[in-house]
Parts: sequence; C-alpha cells; structure tokens
Amino acid sequence: MSKLALTKGKFEHLSRLSSAENVIGALAIDQRGSLKKMIAAGNPEATGDEPIIRFKELISEELTPYSTSILLDPEYGLPAAQLRVPECGLIISYEKTGYDATEEGRLPDLLPEWSAKRIKELGADAVKVLLYYDIDEDPAINDIKHAWVERVGSECVAEDIPYFLEIVTYDAKNDDVKSPAYAAVKAHKVNDAMKVFSAPRYNVDVLKVEVPVNMNYVEGFTKEGVEAVYTRQEALDLFKAQSEATHLPFIFLSAGVSAKLFQDTLVFAKEAGSNFNGVLCGRATWKDSVEVFATKGDDAGRDWLATNGRQNIEDLNEVLVNTATPWISKIDIK
Repeated sequence: MSKLALTKGKFEHLSRLSSAENVIGALAIDQRGSLKKMIAAGNPEATGDEPIIRFKELISEELTPYSTSILLDPEYGLPAAQLRVPECGLIISYEKTGYDATEEGRLPDLLPEWSAKRIKELGADAVKVLLYYDIDEDPAINDIKHAWVERVGSECVAEDIPYFLEIVTYDAKNDDVKSPAYAAVKAHKVNDAMKVFSAPRYNVDVLKVEVPVNMNYVEGFTKEGVEAVYTRQEALDLFKAQSEATHLPFIFLSAGVSAKLFQDTLVFAKEAGSNFNGVLCGRATWKDSVEVFATKGDDAGRDWLATNGRQNIEDLNEVLVNTATPWISKIDIK
C-alpha cells in the first residue's frame, strides 16, 4: 500500500502531537453545545460561557501532563490551551459545533472568523474538522461535503499544517445509531467512508474515526438479554478490514463509551491485526467529572480529574503502548 507523503513541516507538527514512539495519545475536549448542556444538567444556574471555559481549563491543567496532545475549540478553549504543559501538542477545531437539524443532510460549516492560517498562528500543530457522513445518502448532499473537505485540505496544504478529519457516520434512514439495525450496517458506513476520504484530493493527514462495530453487540461483549449482531470472529474481521481501508494514519474516537470498554476495544482491535495509530479520546476520560464539577464546584472537579481522570488516561496510555502502531510506518517525508 502507498504511503502518505508528508512535508518536513507537517512531520514536525505531527511529531509534537505524538509520543516518542510516534503514537497519538490525544485528549479531546472540543465539545461545545453538548458540554454546556451536561454542565447545566448538573447545575441549572451554571449559565453563560464561564462554566464551560473553566471546565476546559481544569481539564487542561490536570490532564495534559499525561496526554501527547489536546484537542480544543477556539470558542471556549483558548484559555485552556494556554494552561497545557509545554510538551503537550495542540489541535484546534475549525468547524461549527453540531449541524442545522432543519436542513437535510447534516451539512457542515466552518467558524467564519477562523482559518487554517489563524489556527496555525495560535501555535496549533493541527487543524481538525468533524464531518457527519452517510456514504449512502443523496450524492448531491455528499458532493457538498466532499468539496468542503477539499477546501479545508487546501488551506492546510497552504499553511503546511496537519489536517485531521473526524468522520462520524450515520444512516439518513435510521436515526437510532444505537440500534441493532444500525450495528448491522456500521462497518460499511465507517470503512467505506474512510476509503473515500483517503483519496489524495482531500489532503487529509490523519483520520479520526469510530471503531467499525458497536461493541455492545459483539459476542462476548453483550449485556444479559442482548442478542449479538456479530460473532467474535466477524467483529475481528471488520476491524481488520477497517485497517486495510486506508493507507493514512488513523486514530480512534471514544464515542462516549466507558473508559473500560474503550480500553478493551483497543485490545480487541490489536487482536484483529488493526494497525491504528492512537486515539483522540474525550468523554471516556472525563465524562463523569462534569457532574462533580457542576454540582460541587472547581475544587471537587479538580480532585476528580487529578485522581480518576489521571487514572483513566494512564490506563489508556498503558493499553496504547501494547496495541497502537507508530504512524511513522505509514509515511514518507518529502
């Protein structure tokens, strides 16, 4: 399989986002609207921007010493970016949060006052955008998305900064992504989307993707009374097929599952022969701290992050050492 050709500049940025072994162990805290809702659910009086800005600051202060890099948004995350430890790389989100539910197609949009140039001027090492994508949707809708991904890729080439594309799949005909019906088609949605955006025209450097199966429906992982959608071997084969779907470095997102299930999933991926190159893990690390922060305040939130949050990351880092493949094996430096 061909390798990704990286400029020296992009290579140096990507190295700053990674461990000495060239594995990405990144922390994601670029949630915006959803995080505001999580904080407000714990404390209805926690309104405005200050609580979400403060929460991101606590995450950065307490957890960046154990992460290779941190993903933040430019709307609420810039103060937190300043508080990360110096050796922790920085990834900045460029897309608007969410999508317009009144429009068909979950179309993406960029933050109008930002650009790849401005993100690089912040001192960031990569630009990240999130794309909701259904490979089986109306081709006219997907063509808009393809052009959008190309546009950001061209900006990143011009600025010589790595481009992380996060793909979150869905089914336009079935809103319930937790259903057995969606589990049955998830690998097709995820793996075939990866094939599309691995094309050179998009200039993507790292794919941030879901695992190709819903582990809650895998034989041996199901809860009592839940019928498996995949046998263990079928799931292993789908992880292997995902790894073969792209020549690009790719990393897994946690999709809000528990820290333990995410770690077990990485071990499963390794068993399958997946050559994934790290993680960009958010809620699996810090989700349970939100309620503590919202209901009990800064000090309690900080204590949770300094103990439970740190433990989650250190456990994850230990799993990564034994499961992830260095991305250096997938690149050539121009």
